[in-house]
Amino acid sequence: MVIITVVIAVFLLLVCNELWWRHHNSHSELSRKFIHITVGSFVAFWPFFLSWNQIRWLSLAFLIVVAISRYFQIFRAIHSVTRPTWGEVYFAVAVGAVTFITNNKWVYVAALLQMSLADGLAAIIGVRYGPTNRYHVLGQAKSVVGTLTFIIVSMVILAVFSHNNIYAITGMAIFGLATLAGVLENLGVFGLDNLLVPIFIATLLGIIA
Repeated sequence: MVIITVVIAVFLLLVCNELWWRHHNSHSELSRKFIHITVGSFVAFWPFFLSWNQIRWLSLAFLIVVAISRYFQIFRAIHSVTRPTWGEVYFAVAVGAVTFITNNKWVYVAALLQMSLADGLAAIIGVRYGPTNRYHVLGQAKSVVGTLTFIIVSMVILAVFSHNNIYAITGMAIFGLATLAGVLENLGVFGLDNLLVPIFIATLLGIIA
């Protein structure tokens, strides 16, 4: 019953976002990141009411749904951005991939929130305040304010993770991890950061926490 509720909740979020985007002609990047933040943050807490195997199966199911939606342009709001990206596909993979790296629920939360919150807010702030401080990495536009937003939000997430674990992480380690994640977010072009950053954070937290 829980897994059915989860699927329905995600589906309703996608439908509501799609309808809102179609009726308000909103900015494509903002619409993508809204669903990225809401669904991604919801997914991050799945280990608290779903088993690891259930999350893996849901990851596979969502990967199939995203592929079908991308091909047939069903949920156009999350595919309408003009720059080339496979971010939604990589994120669906990351949801399941991280479960093979850690069995710590809080590590999973911290890893997934790096992309749902840190990356999502970085994109929103970057769209609003980034046009005057842009730079390019492998042909893809980035912004100084967006990258700084990612690092700051990443640090907050890691600090909360440290508070909820028996093994505290030092402030220097938090800063280092967040900075490295920010670098990886910059290098993970075409949406590959959605896979690389959660795996990186989950792996490193598994080692030091």
